[in-house]
Amino acid sequence: MHVECNHYVDASEPDSRGMYAYYYEYDLFSFSEADVVVVARSYHDTPKEAHFLRIEIDGSSRLMQKLDFQRPLVVAAIQHLHALGKQELNWLSGRGNGYDPVR
Repeated sequence: MHVECNHYVDASEPDSRGMYAYYYEYDLFSFSEADVVVVARSYHDTPKEAHFLRIEIDGSSRLMQKLDFQRPLVVAAIQHLHALGKQELNWLSGRGNGYDPVR
């Protein structure tokens, strides 16, 4: 498994007092093996959480499905995130509030 982690800041321009209308700081993880890539995000203000966003297979991206969590790549990604202290894992399912817990 190849792991890549990139740091991002998504923020508005600061106002005259140095305050932001919005400010998001996060790491985007990409776990890949052969033609499969799994992407997860972890916000810096919730360091024990991470969210799986999508899976890419042969260059085609889609939301993850329950069966994807049986893939060896996804199991390894979960273990990697746990080793980093990410104990609360969710995945973007599109149901309810948008996220379901990883079980």
